[in-house]
Amino acid sequence: MASADELTFHEFEEATNLLAETPDAATTSRSDQLTPQGHVAVAVGSGGSYGAEDEVEEESDKAALLQEKQQQQPGFWTFSYYQSFFDVDTSQVLNRIKGSLLPRPGHNFVRHHLRNRPDLYGPFWICATLAFVLAVTGNLTLVLAQRRDPSIHYSPQFHKVTVAGISIYCYAWLVPLALWGFLRWRKGVRERMGPYTFLETVCVYGYSLFVFIPMVVLWLIPVPWLQWLFGALALGLSATGLVFTLWPVVREDTRLVAMVLLSAVVLLHALLAVGCKATPKWTNPSACPAPQMMTEGSLDTLR
Repeated sequence: MASADELTFHEFEEATNLLAETPDAATTSRSDQLTPQGHVAVAVGSGGSYGAEDEVEEESDKAALLQEKQQQQPGFWTFSYYQSFFDVDTSQVLNRIKGSLLPRPGHNFVRHHLRNRPDLYGPFWICATLAFVLAVTGNLTLVLAQRRDPSIHYSPQFHKVTVAGISIYCYAWLVPLALWGFLRWRKGVRERMGPYTFLETVCVYGYSLFVFIPMVVLWLIPVPWLQWLFGALALGLSATGLVFTLWPVVREDTRLVAMVLLSAVVLLHALLAVGCKATPKWTNPSACPAPQMMTEGSLDTLR
């Protein structure tokens, strides 16, 4: 069994004697003086040099990741390149549709809704839906006309789907292409102008066509003045959204060029609305009379 002397804390006795001799002295534990072999104590200064090194390393890591991401970006001839333009969720599409339906001054559709992430999913399906709705409402208009006039013979007109689809997709791609090319040319003339990208322009035009879908459905109401009212309202909302979006780009140009460009945009949009209004008249119902029964006299005449 250990003796009482062995269990005595000699370190405390030494410290007590030292304090008795020199009260102002500071004590240091032996455990603080002993450092395990192979370990180095590191003192960090108050200047913050260690944090600065961390910031430099973090910035270098970010630069390396950015460079690696740029190197891994696929080419435009690959499928994965175009797949990114369809990578949107339902909330984003609905938010962009809402932004196209409710244009506000100073509220740029590209900056507030696209945010440098244009998509082709919304414009593609909006154009497809509009073409299909135009074809269906055109056929329904002929059916209603046949009920009012039994002499009219109705036959399904499937070619309207093809004609409407080609017309709408050409408008949604060729007009933005011409507009983008013109703005790129004016950028060389006016260095302060910053045009949108081609995909952003296509995205703006695609979402601006959404308002025509309910307009075409409401045109089934057989009231001419009400149809023209719905058409004017839809055209006003859609064209206003385009003007508010394009104005920050063209306002740096001359006043004449800006007014001519915006007038051309509104005029082409109005021609599209008039074309949608004339869809039921692509085949004149009066030119399709009901087939007549051939009598014996008509058969003798043919003989």
